[in-house]
Amino acid sequence: MKLQYWLPAVIVAIVAAGGWYWNENRQSTDPDSARGSAPAAAATETVSAAPATEQNPKFTHFRIGNRNVKSIHAESDLIWVGTSGGLIRYDPASDDYRLFDVRNGLLANGVFHVSRWQPGKVLVGTYGGGLAVYDESSDKFDIFNVPEGLADAFVYDVLVMPDGDLWIATWSGANRVKGGRLADPDAWETYTVENTGGGLPNDWVYGLDLGKNGEVWLATEGGLARFQDGNWDNWNHADGQGAPYEMVKADNTFDTDPATMSDHHARQKVEMGLQTVDTAYNPNYIVALEVDRDGIVWVGTWGGGLARFDGQKFTNYTVQDGMPSNHVFMIHEDSKESLWIGTADGVVQFNDGRFEKRLATHDGLFSNTVFSMDTHQDKFLWVGSFGGVTRLQM
Repeated sequence: MKLQYWLPAVIVAIVAAGGWYWNENRQSTDPDSARGSAPAAAATETVSAAPATEQNPKFTHFRIGNRNVKSIHAESDLIWVGTSGGLIRYDPASDDYRLFDVRNGLLANGVFHVSRWQPGKVLVGTYGGGLAVYDESSDKFDIFNVPEGLADAFVYDVLVMPDGDLWIATWSGANRVKGGRLADPDAWETYTVENTGGGLPNDWVYGLDLGKNGEVWLATEGGLARFQDGNWDNWNHADGQGAPYEMVKADNTFDTDPATMSDHHARQKVEMGLQTVDTAYNPNYIVALEVDRDGIVWVGTWGGGLARFDGQKFTNYTVQDGMPSNHVFMIHEDSKESLWIGTADGVVQFNDGRFEKRLATHDGLFSNTVFSMDTHQDKFLWVGSFGGVTRLQM
């Protein structure tokens, strides 16, 4: 069954309460069959494992039912999985897991972001429930929302700076919390299109990353932004970001126009001069962001392919260059400095200017729609998608 999505906001907004079907198996069956399985387990259910098949011994599947896996954070001993139905903490060594949702501390089940903040504390960005900080020693969440200074209750990403500042990406601008003092109202700052004089090109901020020289890069619905030494710069399709529509329209498989489904995207379409486009294409719309070890900025666009930015110019990569899809949802650099690109049609590895190791469901991937990735112990690549997680032995 082909998934039909018309905008990333809809993709990740399938928020569902209820139990889990976190079932480890090593099968290469149709991933969409998971949709027909009722979530059969409560949060306390024991994980069950099935033996490996001979066809795909490098792949392990973890099913979570009709939910998206929007964020994965791999630590040496634990895997944190943020889904549209809650946060899962998984221990690969003991094969044990725990679910966190609205029943035990979160204000919303949709989880867009999970990362380690400091020893004993985990940052959780939610869909409508603000920023949650999980304290492992007390086994409790502290919630920081609009009353505390958060720009919006929808948190897409969090970046911990070397100086202790926290940057928070929301759908109403970006926050900077000086020194990470979340409980101090005076430590909160909010950056929007209005108060930056257009330096932040759009208030819908999807991603954050740290640059090589200490700058902050921001992925927005209106292009790429950089904050450095108190100054803002930004770039979009007019500057070369994303491939032109004529180059990608034959390969773009999403034929639903976002403007027909959302007033927000209808206005955005006019603002960005895309009135003649009637499919899911917006090269200004950055869904994924990664700054590599050399300081090169990589952005994944909504239909315009993958863009490489060296600070001066963009180089765009599309299906014609070896990309599985021109809709890019995730970019991850592993410990060997390889880039893994998650798209609407599988994963591809990028090395030395070449696309290689393209993976899809027929190779063992759980689903072709890939939203999240992380590397575990330099041995496993964890890939999150609709319906579950794939663990790939690298």
